[in-house]
Amino acid sequence: LRALTRQTGTLLILDETHTLSAGVGGYTRAHNLQPDLLTVGKALGGGMAAGAFGATKEVAERMFARKDADYVDVGGIGGTLAGNALSLAAMRATLQNVLTEKNYARMIALATRWAHGVARAIQEYELPWHVTQLGARAEYRFMPQPARNGGEAAAAHDEELEQYMHLFALNRGILLTPFHNMALMSPATTTRAVDYHSAIFSQALAQLANA
Repeated sequence: LRALTRQTGTLLILDETHTLSAGVGGYTRAHNLQPDLLTVGKALGGGMAAGAFGATKEVAERMFARKDADYVDVGGIGGTLAGNALSLAAMRATLQNVLTEKNYARMIALATRWAHGVARAIQEYELPWHVTQLGARAEYRFMPQPARNGGEAAAAHDEELEQYMHLFALNRGILLTPFHNMALMSPATTTRAVDYHSAIFSQALAQLANA
């Protein structure tokens, strides 16, 4: 992709909003990618209203060469929340204490354990589902293979089944991400919590099999 964009003079822009879970430096660093522009969302501030973008020197020079461009307020990272002290403090605290090499190593190991627990249950009950993992994040979907595009993902969505899985877990003390079946590990996540989810997930599938 990088070679193709360079051949055609196209900018390669990567959004790390959902891929910062890959590790320090996100998916970009993990796979040695070389984007022209990069964006990062609120994970950078631990959930606070925060964000950042970066650009190569060449792109930055082209951007700032335009005297009519507004990169301070609404034209860039700006507006009402631009550079406020709370967001900046949250980003500093998150980068120094949460998104560290040590924490990522532990969180990724826990996500792997979570994914393996889910995969074992899926295999045991011979369901056409799969589980994927991206660093400290893991998720299962009601389809045999990972979706290649948004259309495939939408076609595999089962609202009633998803509600069942969420309510089964919630009634046993587990709150999953409400809009899909994803778990994102944090420094506070424990092995016990991960194993408990695996047990409850298996129970949910057993009840489905006997329905």
